[in-house]
Amino acid sequence: MEELSELLDGNQKWAAEITRDKPDFFEKLSKLQTPEYLWIGCSDSRVPANEITGTLPGAIFVHRNIANVVQLTDYNMLSVVFYAVKHLKVKHIIVCGHYGCGGVLAAMSKKSFGFIDGWLSNIKNVQRLHQDQLDALATDELRSDRLVELNVMEGVRALSEISFIQEEWQNGKFPKIHGLVYSLKNGHLHDLGVTADCPDCVAPALRYELDK
Repeated sequence: MEELSELLDGNQKWAAEITRDKPDFFEKLSKLQTPEYLWIGCSDSRVPANEITGTLPGAIFVHRNIANVVQLTDYNMLSVVFYAVKHLKVKHIIVCGHYGCGGVLAAMSKKSFGFIDGWLSNIKNVQRLHQDQLDALATDELRSDRLVELNVMEGVRALSEISFIQEEWQNGKFPKIHGLVYSLKNGHLHDLGVTADCPDCVAPALRYELDK
């Protein structure tokens, strides 16, 4: 198991440090999870939710995929969101992209990536919807950064169209859905200022009439 020794050694050191600072941390964590946040982020190894937010295990419920795509036919993602909203009762859902995202760059290119092309088509459709805005930008980097932001914003919008999220809004004020972008260059999170937290945030044609 030499190929895993670095990971296993790191785990031992990490657990020891946590136990030293918080002797009852793992005992409490093993009995219950009560995260306030659901994080829908990119699978990129450089964007781990807990580390970049300075939080410990138990604070954030996490779903990650290539380029943090929110696709309403993705039953893996929908199952995570349903469990987080209906059972864990998270107060906030965060869609987080990152500048320099390889998935976004791949979607912007004319290349075929085989099996992944179907997944990247979700981002290509975001590009198609906002092509005039992207074309008005001066450089490829500006265009890719803006598409990263637009992909996050479309994710926030898509989540607001889910019937069981609208049902939660009808019964209370949570969850609130937010769009963030992470910079690999400086480690900072940027709030895009897009929030969905009530049925009024949803286009009338996409609102559900739900029993109270």
